[in-house]
Amino acid sequence: MPGGPGRGGDPSLVRMLAGWLPRQRWFGGKDSPIDDLAIGTATELRTGDPGLHHLVLDVRQNGATEHYQVLLGVRRDLPERLRPHEIGLLAGAAGITGHAYDAAHDPELTRPLLAHMAGESVIGPLRFHRAPGTGIRTDLDGTPSTAEQSNTSLIFGDAYMCKLFRKLAPGVNPDLEVNLALTRAGCEHVPAVHGWIELAPGGDGADGEPVTLALLSEYLRTATDGWQLALTSVRDWFAQPLPPGPPAAVTPDDAGAAGGDFAAEAERLGAATAQVHRDLARAFGVTTVPAERLRALADGMNEQLDAVAAAVPQLRPHAAAVRAAFGELAAVGAELPFQRVHGDYHLGQVLRTDHGWVLLDFEGEPARAPAERRAPAHPLRDVAGMLRSFEYAARFLIASDGGLAPGAADALELRAQAWAERNRAAFCAGYAAAGGPDPAAHAALVRAFEFDKAVYEIRYEARNRPSWLPVPLRSLEHLAG
Repeated sequence: MPGGPGRGGDPSLVRMLAGWLPRQRWFGGKDSPIDDLAIGTATELRTGDPGLHHLVLDVRQNGATEHYQVLLGVRRDLPERLRPHEIGLLAGAAGITGHAYDAAHDPELTRPLLAHMAGESVIGPLRFHRAPGTGIRTDLDGTPSTAEQSNTSLIFGDAYMCKLFRKLAPGVNPDLEVNLALTRAGCEHVPAVHGWIELAPGGDGADGEPVTLALLSEYLRTATDGWQLALTSVRDWFAQPLPPGPPAAVTPDDAGAAGGDFAAEAERLGAATAQVHRDLARAFGVTTVPAERLRALADGMNEQLDAVAAAVPQLRPHAAAVRAAFGELAAVGAELPFQRVHGDYHLGQVLRTDHGWVLLDFEGEPARAPAERRAPAHPLRDVAGMLRSFEYAARFLIASDGGLAPGAADALELRAQAWAERNRAAFCAGYAAAGGPDPAAHAALVRAFEFDKAVYEIRYEARNRPSWLPVPLRSLEHLAG
């Protein structure tokens, strides 16, 4: 096995991994060079050709070490279909000869994951689990989802989706913790959990706590992604002829007259969100926080604002308006109920099924520390996240189309505002009607959460997807105006 169970690893494989890792969509350190890379744990899951090895990589950047999970396949002859996922050629190092590659893209090597979870195997530091009362089929091959993600999702036929958490965090991943609790509570708005994989305590330096490696859930084969549904609605609206009159006269009601109006779905999504929040409150409890906590929360928001404004100059013209919103939050002066929430809620985290909306990915924001992801928050933080997502959907087509005629972007911006306002209002109405705290009655709280999320988005896009940066900036300009 390359590297054996201890730290270090075969130098040739380590060099290959150091060159390959920064090119992966899910690698979180693209903005800094890798100072050091070592193989922290290495576990053989399948012998022969092809062979399968589980690696935890210890990656040091800017004085800090992060841990990443890789399924390493090794074949003497690499099929053409796997060439795009090759890491390099091992010439007899550590007793292995052949092509090393990302085995998440090899169906022959993903099938064993199901068998190990079904059998609740223990292999070295790896622990495989099956959810109580469930059975797991073992005759299915897994292929990666084509969706752009910070993790890798394997689809097993029409039965399961297995999320491999690429960047590992100490302790139980919130996505497993929350989904398992909601599954046990019978929540109809999350996919059922069937199994999971974890690294034993100490396997990557997390003393006393297992580290979640993967989550196996029900696969909703006929579901449609909420982001794509929203973009379809925006596209229909942009193509709709407008009645005579100045462009500034465009209203949210005009957006509702277009084919593919999304407002009814937005309202149903708001209701589903309120139901999940109620189930989360029952599963994890509710804590009343004093007004001092809100002042501390506002201080943290200002710290992030200062850091992002220093790194992204385009944010600076809006900093005063954002800071004023955080000041309003600090001045609320009332106790508020905090609970477990989704934490990274947007249209890409929901699916529309034949039976309604389903919420996914309770992992929290990728750039947040693990403790922040698990921390209770006001449920309107999730509402603000979805409101931001409507702003994203409304403007994405404008930002992504470089062939617009002069002045077209400004005219479409007015339409984008109308679409966003209509669907934001519908979502909030559905949320309040289903028992969630009324966003209109907590305007200062929602505004602060929304601006905080916008600042986070600007930092994320500047680091990971610079071509998307105009999307949050344009919406922030409108909301701060």
